[in-house]
Amino acid sequence: QVQLVESGGGSVQAGGSLRLSCAASGNTHSGYCMGWFRQVTGREREGVATIDSDGSTTYRESVKGRFTISKDNAKNTLYLQMNSLKPEDTAMYYCAGSYGYESPCYSDYARFLEVRGQGTLVTVSS
Repeated sequence: QVQLVESGGGSVQAGGSLRLSCAASGNTHSGYCMGWFRQVTGREREGVATIDSDGSTTYRESVKGRFTISKDNAKNTLYLQMNSLKPEDTAMYYCAGSYGYESPCYSDYARFLEVRGQGTLVTVSS
């Protein structure tokens, strides 16, 4: 059993930065793909970024060049550095992962990864 807990959300003005963290606990050694997705109430989830066990990363087009996904295996922590934030980035952000099998691992698939945290809210004002 793996548990994921996000932190680091908040309110910023457009152009600002935030760093999200996702602490994983439990049987994390079987992890293959980890990622971030986001959701605005009433809208579909959007995959944002993924990173696989080899460190390969993917991003949705609208965040390329602004967001960076990374992980610290020693700390069992996933990160999402978000720069040049825009009002359209406002959403609840969730980290997610696949454990025990080699799931697909690309940005849009992040919303389907089966282990998920509770989310952290990011609000970007213009």
